Amino acid sequence: MKTKLSILLFFFVISSNAQVKILFDATKAETANNADWIIDADQFNLGYNPNPHIGGNEANPQRFPTPDQSGITASTTQNYWKGALSAWAVDAVKQGYQVETLPYTGQITYGNNSNVQDLANYSIFVVCEPNILFTATEKTALMQFVQNGGGLFMISDHNNSDRNNDNHDSPDIWNDFMQNNTVQNNPFGITFDYAYFTEATTNIPNIPTDPLLHGSYGAVTSVEFYGGTSMTINASQNTSVKGVVYRSAVSNTGTTGVMCAYATYGQGKVVALGDSSPADDGTGDTNDSLYDGWIVDANGNHERLIMNATIWLASTSLSVDAASIQNDFIVFEGQEKNQLHIRTNTINTASCKLVLYDLSGREIFESNLFDLNTTATVLDIPSLKGLVIYQLMNNNEVLKTGKIIL
Repeated sequence: MKTKLSILLFFFVISSNAQVKILFDATKAETANNADWIIDADQFNLGYNPNPHIGGNEANPQRFPTPDQSGITASTTQNYWKGALSAWAVDAVKQGYQVETLPYTGQITYGNNSNVQDLANYSIFVVCEPNILFTATEKTALMQFVQNGGGLFMISDHNNSDRNNDNHDSPDIWNDFMQNNTVQNNPFGITFDYAYFTEATTNIPNIPTDPLLHGSYGAVTSVEFYGGTSMTINASQNTSVKGVVYRSAVSNTGTTGVMCAYATYGQGKVVALGDSSPADDGTGDTNDSLYDGWIVDANGNHERLIMNATIWLASTSLSVDAASIQNDFIVFEGQEKNQLHIRTNTINTASCKLVLYDLSGREIFESNLFDLNTTATVLDIPSLKGLVIYQLMNNNEVLKTGKIIL
């Protein structure tokens, strides 16, 4: 049994996390002026006029962050790399993902075998506050990337946030991409508003199974924008689009005043956030005024929201409901530490047990289950962290195998 399990775990982990590669864009003036929306830079020699060129003191990120990501452990801090998005990248590596940067000289393509950083080689593409318009070719590449299973994380900023003085800011650039491409007009059902506000909100829908609000990083209860914009969503343009964070004065089941939204399109997914501040960890270019929005603002809720969203983008499921990802047997982390919440719709668990294994195949926990029959139960588990494998067992028969990140 253990030998078979070890083989299963090996292929399970390799086929899930090891192939998840996240590409952070740096081709759209993401380090211009007071921005530093990158994961790491070793040189600070870029200028913008308005396009990037050598001859200034802004961060110039390289493809691979240094030190090498293989050195990251569970205790590694966000200071491991020097970029305002370094904490995000470090957390992603802790999930078993690989991270890279598309440098300012890189190309946004899809299906171009001559480009080693073609989007087809990645699972997620993160573009945080672009300040240069996407070309027609780039728009098509982005659309094809999502259509064919890619995950696009779109982060905007407030209206009139043009950092490289080319008369285009991120709300304008994202809307131009979605509304003026050769594939489909407004395919995601998301439009960025031309707004500018600072606001702390707890206006979050009560959706216990939502993967962004109640993912493996925990429950999201508040969000703070420091100069951001909102979005308007339209289900007639994309039936899957969902708002998960709203401005305080609007309905959290409505279509306006949305601060974070997500949707599926084709075989892929998109997440949209209206402000770059929540992703800022304060550890980038010392010439810029950066703040720790990752942990300090909103008491860590920003890390939970963005990492839950990243994990959802990386998953193969197209569901916008976490409860349906595992179909009829669902295991997800509870809001309290060291708890697993379990729900089933069809499996009679009267004679079953749940077993947890670490990545070496060692059994670390087991518990008998009572008959759930569409009800839920909570299991207290040992203090665990990281990826674990669970199996639902009926005597010696394995009914279900899955993973959860604690």
